[in-house]
Amino acid sequence: MQQTRQHILEILKEREQATVDEIVQDLSERIGEITAVTVRHHLEILRGDGLVAAPIVRRRTTPGRPQHVYSLTDRALELFPNNYRQFAQQLLSQIKSQLPRHEVNVILENVAERMASDVIPPDVPMPSRLERVVEYLTSQGYQATWEAADQGYILRTNNCPYHHLAADHEELCAMDMRLISTLLGGVVPRRVEHLASGGLSCTYLIPARISYPVPE
Repeated sequence: MQQTRQHILEILKEREQATVDEIVQDLSERIGEITAVTVRHHLEILRGDGLVAAPIVRRRTTPGRPQHVYSLTDRALELFPNNYRQFAQQLLSQIKSQLPRHEVNVILENVAERMASDVIPPDVPMPSRLERVVEYLTSQGYQATWEAADQGYILRTNNCPYHHLAADHEELCAMDMRLISTLLGGVVPRRVEHLASGGLSCTYLIPARISYPVPE
């Protein structure tokens, strides 16, 4: 990433939120004199990249025009070092060492059900439901798509958001199955392709059945 924009991200991470004037002040201490116009230009690029959120208005306590305050998006926060992967790895390993396999599965299934709870109302026809399932899964990092098929519907997840963990913890794949089944309103799909087994995606066949909700 261009160095000035990297500095802006670091400043916003340190401050949590900042005005253009505050960014100019901090940047000037790091790289030398810089103008507000230049900072705004870099902020617009970062916004276009999804790394800086749309500014919010901060009301002044003294006379003057309201100031616009900038902050990082969740996507930007992921660019900074974190220990989530190692923590999750150790946590799962510890749980599995302390509990029987079926109890581990129950815990993960409950996690999946809580993730899916209230995402989609119960009486939604399957095509509309799949649109919302795809939207939700994509927001969670799965890069999902769906399409109609002769036997029903095909749902694909082209990315595993925890693929670094799944190799050592296959229980996570079972959790995914419970998550998708819950999102589908209790319909249990059949997985026909698997990322962890070398497939290009995790692909699920959702069988056609008469009892799907239909629009009135």
